[in-house]
Amino acid sequence: MAKNDKKVNSKSISHQKRSRRKWVTFMRMLRYGVNNFSRNAWLTIAATAVMTITLFVIFTSVSARQVLVDTVALLRDRVDMSIYVQNETSEEAVEEIQGDLRQLSSVTAVTYISPEDAREDFIQQNRENPETLDAVREATNRFPGTFSVKVQDINDTTQLQEFVDTNETYLANADPARDPSFAGERRSSIEAIGRAATFAQQVGVGASLVFVVVSMLIIFNTIRMAIFNRKEEIQMMKLIGAESSFIRGPFLVEAVVYGFFAALIASGLGYALLFFAAPALESYQINVQPTLDILSLYGGFVLLGMIVIGAIIGIISSLLATQRYLKL
Repeated sequence: MAKNDKKVNSKSISHQKRSRRKWVTFMRMLRYGVNNFSRNAWLTIAATAVMTITLFVIFTSVSARQVLVDTVALLRDRVDMSIYVQNETSEEAVEEIQGDLRQLSSVTAVTYISPEDAREDFIQQNRENPETLDAVREATNRFPGTFSVKVQDINDTTQLQEFVDTNETYLANADPARDPSFAGERRSSIEAIGRAATFAQQVGVGASLVFVVVSMLIIFNTIRMAIFNRKEEIQMMKLIGAESSFIRGPFLVEAVVYGFFAALIASGLGYALLFFAAPALESYQINVQPTLDILSLYGGFVLLGMIVIGAIIGIISSLLATQRYLKL
């Protein structure tokens, strides 16, 4: 029993020593990495600046995409596709047309506005314009019946166009003086909004990828120059039997530190830009408030995500540089 106890104690002590040695090695790598970060000020500033620009572009691209998504959703809710029928259209025909419209998969809601309701709405909207009100009262022409239609995608009116071209009940009661609102200039404007949003998203993704590549190249070259500057020291470490992970570790730490500080700066700049630009964006009917709410509520997670992205970019760059130039 005594021998078994001694073996257990010996294994426990050996395990503790290995754990302590690993911890000491890890702390040394951290210290060397931080020292490397502050050793060459100009290289550090250049690498951190490029990383900051990269993370800032990523932050603004993701935020802009969310703002565009919310704005397009708001426009979709506000924009109604109007289909007009004659003033004399019967209630049976109205119900049949309304039912056929609701069966379209792209349609989310259909509301019928009778000619009388349309006239009252027009009067209410122009109640402070006596000339317009007098003209409405004296006019002999009457308001048409209007189907106000909301669709899932304001850029896709294919089903609605097919409906107005083929639906027999609608064709028998269509107002010949008014085309559907999704045709002509109105349709071109709606489609232009969607195309602009899609284009902005693509530009943001492309810019993010470009700056990620540039940032990785800058950090790659920075780590490579650090390796060249410490060439003799690295060779000495190899001669005394230092493990590859110990030699590579400080450079990885250095790259992670680049990402950490860049993430802090980029997040601060991104938040400041978005909050200061919010009033101007809202004045142009851009729906920025939901994005601000998300960033305010999950600020800690956003910052953590930025740090992780910066660390990943730095680690990949450092691994490539050490793998190629340390010949490990």
